[in-house]
Amino acid sequence: MGCRERAAKSDLLRIVAVEGVCVPDHRGTLPGRGAYIHPALVCLDLAVRRRAFTRALRAPGTLDTAALRQAVEKTVADRADQATP
Repeated sequence: MGCRERAAKSDLLRIVAVEGVCVPDHRGTLPGRGAYIHPALVCLDLAVRRRAFTRALRAPGTLDTAALRQAVEKTVADRADQATP
C-alpha cells in the first residue's frame, strides 16, 4: 500500500481501523476491512503521506497512526536484533 510493491501475504502487516485508530493485526483475526503494508518505516511513511489508510479502509475522516508507527518501529528493531549474531 505504501510503496505499492507486491509481496507474499506472510511478508506483510495487516492494518485495521478500530474506532478511528489504525492498529496492526499480527494474527490476521481482527474483524473489519484490512489493508496490508510492508513492516518498514519507509512504507508506512509513504502510506500516511498519501492518506492511503483512509481510502483503503474506507474510513471517514482521518485515522490516528501513532500506535501503528510504534508497532512498526518495534518490528523493525526486533528484526534487526535477530539479524545480528
